[in-house]
Amino acid sequence: MLELFTDPYFLALLGAALAVGLAGIGSAKGVGLVGEATAGLLAEDPSKFGRALVLQAIPGTQGIYGLVVALMIFFNSAPDMTMVDGVRYFAAGLAIAIAGYGSAIRQGRVAAAGIGLIAKRPDMLGRAIASAALVETYAIFAVLISLLIVFL
Repeated sequence: MLELFTDPYFLALLGAALAVGLAGIGSAKGVGLVGEATAGLLAEDPSKFGRALVLQAIPGTQGIYGLVVALMIFFNSAPDMTMVDGVRYFAAGLAIAIAGYGSAIRQGRVAAAGIGLIAKRPDMLGRAIASAALVETYAIFAVLISLLIVFL
């Protein structure tokens, strides 16, 4: 079992799996948090579905970032790569895995608070989106670093 961790290709694939898995779990949790808030809003005012949907979709982007990094690792790795490349791809996957997981959950919390805001002040949707988008910045930093690690 431990010999797997000395296989560079295994390390690369593990990095890809972590990128998709952890960023995806974070996105699912974030989208779910907003979905719970949205259900309460729609019970009171179904006409606000479109506004709520925008906020609910935002935390899903981290899962997409994880998928993009995983695909880049798959397309650039090979069974005969060096250990340096295997560790490099693992690190690339780990960067978006950790940042994507954490930022998606926190972004979901901010977006859920935005649902509460538009429940009372529908004209504040832009500000609610801007608040949630600020959290996205850190996932964007992570995906950029991950891609730089893969391609450099």
